[in-house]
Amino acid sequence: MTAEQHPRRQPQETAGSPAPQEPAPASGPAPGPRLGVFDKELLDRCISCGFCLPACPTYALTGREPSSPRGRITLMRALESGDLPPDDPTLAEESSFCLGCRACEPVCPAGVQYGALLEQWRDHQWQGRGRPWIARLLMALVSRPALLRLQGLVRRHARSGRRPGAGAGAEAGAPQAARRDAPETAPGRPAEPASLLLGCVERGLYPAVSRAVRALRPEVGVPSGQGCCGALHAHNGDSAAGAALARELGERLPGTIVTTAGGCAAHLAHHLGRDRVRELSEYLELVGHRPAGRVTVGGRPARVALQDSCHLRNGLGVTRQPRELIAAVAEYVELPNAGGCCGAAGTYSMLRPADGRAVLAPKLEAIEAADVDYVVAVNPGCLRQLRQGLRRGGSRVRALHLAELLALAAREATDAKGRGQGPQTPAG
Repeated sequence: MTAEQHPRRQPQETAGSPAPQEPAPASGPAPGPRLGVFDKELLDRCISCGFCLPACPTYALTGREPSSPRGRITLMRALESGDLPPDDPTLAEESSFCLGCRACEPVCPAGVQYGALLEQWRDHQWQGRGRPWIARLLMALVSRPALLRLQGLVRRHARSGRRPGAGAGAEAGAPQAARRDAPETAPGRPAEPASLLLGCVERGLYPAVSRAVRALRPEVGVPSGQGCCGALHAHNGDSAAGAALARELGERLPGTIVTTAGGCAAHLAHHLGRDRVRELSEYLELVGHRPAGRVTVGGRPARVALQDSCHLRNGLGVTRQPRELIAAVAEYVELPNAGGCCGAAGTYSMLRPADGRAVLAPKLEAIEAADVDYVVAVNPGCLRQLRQGLRRGGSRVRALHLAELLALAAREATDAKGRGQGPQTPAG
């Protein structure tokens, strides 16, 4: 029985294995010799207060303690102390069932860094054949820059243009060129060079997103030869490779790294520093970008909702900027569960599609109830999840990336000006 058929689902059991037992919540670290899987300070920080339970999407599905952040930390402690063997079926199930959305972090009074603990858990749990084969395949693919470049050639993602009169090698993605073309963020103070991170998934599935960014901000360079940022590895049991890939990308991309993926933004900011990385809406605010035009449907302002990126919201605290940008070009509609996970969660929707759809279901209901024309995403995984869900339900609502919505508004303003109507000014 899937999560869609029964919302209070039981964890999947391994054939021939005994049913997982629910451990009781612990108030502190378990005694005894340590296995060395987890950072002791991180693991000890949890006080088992339970504030995380209402925020957790998988606990909402099951109502079971082991499927909550507090319950999973109890399992981590049992693994660390040796009270549960590494091959315990509950450990395997719950390390996979967790979305990794980090919704528990903002509500935790003890400041538990659950995302870091989950990475450590999967580093141990998902070694070798313990890692789902789909994750192994995806990690192998994105680790090959030649394959990433090939899909970009086929799909035609954004590329840096050559400035008129520039000589050979003066591509806009180069550090000196980016520095010359950069906008000013304040009078008399030039901005840092800016490089657009194409993203492993986005450059192949949604190349229009990077083209929209270049249309909005031509000064942003798109250096060639970009690899993976490492977020995929970090979230799927190889955080060491994830960190190495982040550092390597940081060396390849000059100046400020602008990303259209909330998950990539959080991962890179952790390894390269918060000031080095800007998600698109942050960057647009930094350079004083003023959206042009209005998105209309049938002569009226379009009604547009937002689906937050979990890692952007819970990891970096970015929520205001995308909402303000949407409100500048359309009628913004706040969904009651906009900050909740959509079930994409990186590879989750591919590793556990039924559970991903179960998490998405109430969000789709809220979108339909809000009577919106568009729902905007700020992460390619969320965009894919929303588009597939809306398509399955036969919805009239379209899912767009934030960059695509802003570019659409700018095109409408240009078209209106060409018809002699003059530029359309955002309300307010």
